[in-house]
Amino acid sequence: MFQLYLRLGMEHIADLQGYDHILFIAMLCAVYTFAHWKKVLILVTAFTVGHSVTLVLATLNIVRVSTAWVEFLIPVTIFFTALVNMLSGVANPASGRIKYVFALFFGLIHGLGFSTYLRSLLDARRSVAVPLLGFNVGVEVGQLVIVLCVLTLTALLVHLFRVKHREWILVLSGAGAGISLILLLERMP
Repeated sequence: MFQLYLRLGMEHIADLQGYDHILFIAMLCAVYTFAHWKKVLILVTAFTVGHSVTLVLATLNIVRVSTAWVEFLIPVTIFFTALVNMLSGVANPASGRIKYVFALFFGLIHGLGFSTYLRSLLDARRSVAVPLLGFNVGVEVGQLVIVLCVLTLTALLVHLFRVKHREWILVLSGAGAGISLILLLERMP
């Protein structure tokens, strides 16, 4: 059963219908390069911890939040992260801890978004511990694949094609901000 939910978690992250999650992870690591892999790993894991907490609480019906508000807040997190990227530029070691706090907090919001989907998959008569663990591990693995793709694209553009890192951050984050702004307006409660 673990493998089934692991696969479902990975597929859910990679699903282009839910591209807002992919977009958020891209914005989260947009200012980093492979040289910062440890920071990116901690950042994405902080996001996953927050995501997992609310995913579990909402899936078990301990926390209930309006789906409309969650769907609205998700693009707000993307827009905010993109805006911070554009204002701050390349990875700044001094801003690391605050980014971890924001990643954790934004993970709480995103986790609420997955709970309806996951709740529909779970059988209420069975233990949900193994499926929840498998799904959350799958989400983390899927996110790390997205990070690997973004960092690889960054490396190709910055090192191979000599695009200035700051310009790449502005392009990627500007695109993320634009897409999230459209989502935000579409999902306004």
